[in-house]
Amino acid sequence: MAIFKYNIDRNIMKKLTKLTVLLAIILTPLFSVIAQTENKSVPLFENGEAQIVPEFKDQEKWIRHDLWVEAEFDTDGDGKLDRMHVAVTRPNQTETEGLKLPVVYVSSPYFAGVAGSVDGLFWGVKHELGESAKERVHPEVVRTGKRPIISNSHIKTWIPRGYIVVHSSSPGTGLSQGSPTVGGDNESLAPKAVIDWLCGRATGYTTPDGNEEVKAFWSTGKVGMTGTSYNGTIPLAAATTGVEGLEAIIPIAPNTSYYHYYRSNGLVRSPGGYLGEDIDVLYDFIHSGDESKRAYNNKTVRDTEMKNGMDRITGDYNDFWAGRDYLNDMGPMKAALLMSHGFNDWNVMPEHSYRIYEAAKAKGLPSQIYYHQNGHGGPPPMKIMNRWFTRYLHGVENGVENDSRAWIVRENDKKENPTAYSDYPNPEASDVTLYLNPGAPAKGNLSSKKSKNNGSEKLVDNYSFSGATLAKAEITDHRLIYTTPILTEDVHISGTAKVTIKLSSSKPAANLSVWLVSLPWTEGRKQKITDNIITRGWADPQNHSSMTESEPLAAGKFYEVTFDLMPDDQIIPKGQQIGLMIFSSDREYTLWPTPGTELTVDLDGTLLKLPIVGGVEAFNKAVK
Repeated sequence: MAIFKYNIDRNIMKKLTKLTVLLAIILTPLFSVIAQTENKSVPLFENGEAQIVPEFKDQEKWIRHDLWVEAEFDTDGDGKLDRMHVAVTRPNQTETEGLKLPVVYVSSPYFAGVAGSVDGLFWGVKHELGESAKERVHPEVVRTGKRPIISNSHIKTWIPRGYIVVHSSSPGTGLSQGSPTVGGDNESLAPKAVIDWLCGRATGYTTPDGNEEVKAFWSTGKVGMTGTSYNGTIPLAAATTGVEGLEAIIPIAPNTSYYHYYRSNGLVRSPGGYLGEDIDVLYDFIHSGDESKRAYNNKTVRDTEMKNGMDRITGDYNDFWAGRDYLNDMGPMKAALLMSHGFNDWNVMPEHSYRIYEAAKAKGLPSQIYYHQNGHGGPPPMKIMNRWFTRYLHGVENGVENDSRAWIVRENDKKENPTAYSDYPNPEASDVTLYLNPGAPAKGNLSSKKSKNNGSEKLVDNYSFSGATLAKAEITDHRLIYTTPILTEDVHISGTAKVTIKLSSSKPAANLSVWLVSLPWTEGRKQKITDNIITRGWADPQNHSSMTESEPLAAGKFYEVTFDLMPDDQIIPKGQQIGLMIFSSDREYTLWPTPGTELTVDLDGTLLKLPIVGGVEAFNKAVK
């Protein structure tokens, strides 16, 4: 038995030896492939975030090239489909190792330069309401930049973390064909074409007019977009097309409606810092494209479509503006949305992000919003952006969709250290209705208790005085102001305040401006905020019943005007007072009619709804 067992074992061993040799012959190439794969450079992830890969950091080895992607429109009238100029920056491993990576894509009308400072570029604002200003100057933009680089933005941030970065110039700018339309359909379809090319559905060419094709063989077909201001508008524009492959966007201070940028509730209003700018001014400012096409573009877009549609006379909302409001186009959108904005951005005001965030949330899209307390621009912290793109572009299940919806930078905190909230506005906030008690030409009172027979008070328009001057004045007849008692506890405002003002005007047209302020006026009280403005808003009383049709005001007749102020999230510290200031022409934002228009405000018909965390109970506790 022992000898028999030994012979069996020996035979088994011989067979096992032969099998081992055979397996070695078969598996050696496989092990070799695995070893080669392990030696390749691949994206790395830790705690749900893409990490910097040393092999991707070598800028000297980055591959940079440009091309033209054919879009589905012809906006420069040459009978050929417009082609968009595109630049690619990618790690060399996408060439040498066949590595495919997702794309961070940035598009802009600014990459090739803009018009310089020119006297008369902006519209004149010193004229009566309802009258035309004299014609302004139309500058020519000289294109800047050299191929193959359109821009260096974002490359040092994202390429080392395992992305390819793509830039493109928007239509009619730089070496992109077509015409700028400032929010027209082609500015949505242009980035869509680039994304289609990145996903293999559109054609790219080596030259603007040739037939030699370029393939995006290095793309995984997963694209994210980001950018600030106009560059933040374009990601939203692309997303509203519903283009496949655009998985996530991070718009920073985006202009989501050109009506809301250049008008307010029927009123002709400039963006902060650019008094007299309008949509046709911006068109001239960015029009850096082919000089031979500019005459056609100017005639069809600026001098026809814009001239007939923008309406600086009434400020009414119309089809021209509706076609440049991305809220109206969100039906097809499916990209995950992370928005960023400053509560003190008086250029592209904070309502622009909030209105889109609310709509995206209602559609069930993955949505988050980041707000800071400063001005224009300001991206979310890198950690938040990294988690967003890691989840939706690399497909790493990091649970970002379960993170807090809202990130608010609290007063005096650094922008990199936001406070997480379950949503914005704060779910614990509710409207507190505040009523006006007389006090003009000094200060009246603002109270949560309504009294009767408060009568009316009058102000006299005079654009010579800035809003800040009026807010600080102890006594003046150029504004009305109503304040709470001195706060004994902090008051946390979160959401959108709304005013209803019952007024009459001595003239058929008048500006109406409202500021919510924190008093006393203490410069520099907040980090990098130079004033005490909580929020503000503007309206045209002629549009009291319709945004699309204004009507002249009858002298002495009272009209009820209701409108939102800009959304906010701010903690007003104890020791301050909250003040509602009503005035007419806002020197920094509105037209400047001849001083003297009288506005009479019916105090019993006027109120403020202020969203306060803790509601009326918290407010009343703070004003005891």
